Amino acid sequence: MNDDYASDEDLLSVLRLIAERAGKIVLGYYAEGEDIEVTTKADDSPVTAADVACEEFILDALAKLTPDVPVVSEESFSNGVHPKIGPHDLFWLVDPLDGTKEFLSRNGEFTVNIALVQDGKPIAGVVHAPALAMTWAGSEAKATFSQTDQPPMPIEIRQVPEEGLTVVASRRHGDDRIEDYLAGFQVHQTLAAGSSVKFCLIASGRADLYPRFGPTMEWDTAAGQAVLEAAGGRVETLDGQPLRYGKPGWRNPEFVAFGSK
Repeated sequence: MNDDYASDEDLLSVLRLIAERAGKIVLGYYAEGEDIEVTTKADDSPVTAADVACEEFILDALAKLTPDVPVVSEESFSNGVHPKIGPHDLFWLVDPLDGTKEFLSRNGEFTVNIALVQDGKPIAGVVHAPALAMTWAGSEAKATFSQTDQPPMPIEIRQVPEEGLTVVASRRHGDDRIEDYLAGFQVHQTLAAGSSVKFCLIASGRADLYPRFGPTMEWDTAAGQAVLEAAGGRVETLDGQPLRYGKPGWRNPEFVAFGSK
């Protein structure tokens, strides 16, 4: 992979194709409804056959696309596959089914997340919501939104409206500290959303702020951060530093995603 690949529109086109094909695999299981088998991982989070099948497809596709670039992916990581990643390495971060609980509750707000990281920064990423037939993608070149089988359209963050911020919050991971944090802002409304859709709402100019004080792993956030930053936003830890990747344990600190500065 050359140094310009991450800013090449061809990369985003390929990532969209991989994510959307993976999404079709997920939808095949989604159609089974309550019949899908669910098991519990060591951290008490659920995993389904859809997670596993989707990951297998993505790992195979990325191995063909970039055979020399390591991949850190949620389910294989849970099964003990821990690639050694240096602080300046190029690597993939994959969450084959972000929002498994949303998948099981059948509200449509689950996503396929694929991100390319270099020097600790997500430089390209795609977030595909199969049940919503929506895909967001971003690289250092631009951010786009597309509906399945439609051409991508550019997206960007918005200036905060006069009536105040639209805050997007996790549908399942609330925290009383969020109210304290928001006391310093003029808030117009709060939207609840699942998975990486929260980042994409800000990137698309439909929301302005996403504070996350609950636990997340790097594969949960890298693709959404890539899209948001490509759209002009930013993701920072509570001390104002950019959220970085390749950390020991792959666990994120608390962070806030911003649209307008």
